[in-house]
Amino acid sequence: MNAQQNGRLAGRTAVITGASRGIGAAVAERFAREGAQLVLIARTQGGLEELDDRIQALGAAPATLAPLDLRDYDALDRLGASLYERHGKLDILVGNAGLLGQLSPLGHVDPKVFQEVMDVNVTANFRLIRSLDPLLRRSDAGRAVFVTSGAARAPFAYFGPYGASKAALEQMVRIWAAELHKTRIKANILDPGVIRTGMRAQAFPGEDPNQLPDPASITETFVDLASPDCTRHGEIVRAY
Repeated sequence: MNAQQNGRLAGRTAVITGASRGIGAAVAERFAREGAQLVLIARTQGGLEELDDRIQALGAAPATLAPLDLRDYDALDRLGASLYERHGKLDILVGNAGLLGQLSPLGHVDPKVFQEVMDVNVTANFRLIRSLDPLLRRSDAGRAVFVTSGAARAPFAYFGPYGASKAALEQMVRIWAAELHKTRIKANILDPGVIRTGMRAQAFPGEDPNQLPDPASITETFVDLASPDCTRHGEIVRAY
């Protein structure tokens, strides 16, 4: 047997959003090494195809690529239906995609930007939950992991839309987790800390990215939370 067949996620089907780069791409590659069958969502077809090439170079099965904008809520509804037709269930959901938006005094934020951040960081994850909850319930050990930020719990100046959206995401997921108490699903929130990503570079352009940990360094925590033997539930888990 190869490593994928012996992996901790062998035979598990996983949806990962924001998969074409950064944390999402690192998690996808790690999940592939652990034997998961991947459904990868991102806006850029080219980025997904490059990631799939890397995954197949590992000897893993080709991923299912879903190039879509998470604000296309009808497409998220169709995702649930198509996964049901193909797999009959879903084992893992990783809600990683996020939007930083505009860094400025709150009173100066463009309302369209504020709404866009909420649409991607909160509403899209709600729509994913709505679409995929029934499939996770059909798994013998459904697992959901949503990526948050310290900005959700600390009042960082100029991070108004992003911080508010992540605070809303955390509360939403914890409420959903409370509703899942008597099911086999475990839903958690992961705070990756300071990691070398494009969003981090956008937020802190003067920072030396080479001094920051690589996204691959935190993928073990994602595997822990996605594994059938995970017992954590409704928690904010720090990867550092």
